[in-house]
Amino acid sequence: MAEEYAAKMATKSLAELLQYVTARYQYREDAVLAALDELARRGQPYAEAETLRPSLEAAVREQEVQQAAARQLSEVDNAEVAAEVATTETALYSPISITILSVFFSMLAGGILLCMNLFWLGRVRAMMGLILFLVVYLVVGTQLLMWGIMQQGVNPFLAALIFNGGALAAYLLWFWPRYVGTTSYRSRSLLLPILLCFLLVLGLQKMMPYLIKQQPKEVQREMEQLIKR
Repeated sequence: MAEEYAAKMATKSLAELLQYVTARYQYREDAVLAALDELARRGQPYAEAETLRPSLEAAVREQEVQQAAARQLSEVDNAEVAAEVATTETALYSPISITILSVFFSMLAGGILLCMNLFWLGRVRAMMGLILFLVVYLVVGTQLLMWGIMQQGVNPFLAALIFNGGALAAYLLWFWPRYVGTTSYRSRSLLLPILLCFLLVLGLQKMMPYLIKQQPKEVQREMEQLIKR
């Protein structure tokens, strides 16, 4: 600020500089000091300059202290606001989390995460639309999946990858941009969903022999052939 006033005073006439000093109560103290300095630089020092300087400099120092305190208070307020915003942001499962579960476990697992996101965001209609999509996709997709594997000899791993990938594309290219979009959120940990998926897979593996035995002989043979592929 002092440099700005010094540059400003350099453009003033002698009469204007004297105006700053004689009518000093109308101007900021640092502006008056700059006018006194400019008068001295031009060889026209003000007669009472030495008497005026101490009180003017004291006032400028007080202003600087007040400004520094105001800046600190503003920084604290901004930090508190930022912290409050961070704590109030909705925690959601990120697209990466949904992708990981859809690819490495099942499209149903990724769909459940997305359903939970929509629920936390209060988008109930979107959540119901996603549930309807999951039901239709599972019914139709499973039939196509079994037809491709049993009738066309498609590799089960490739078929499952295509099956999960189609649903994932719908999650990321339709549901997320349309119903989550640029919503600010905190990423939820994926540890619990992964742990639950592992437990579910382990439970299904333990139950599979029992489930196969409950099926008709023809279905048992088809399922056994499918497992061996």
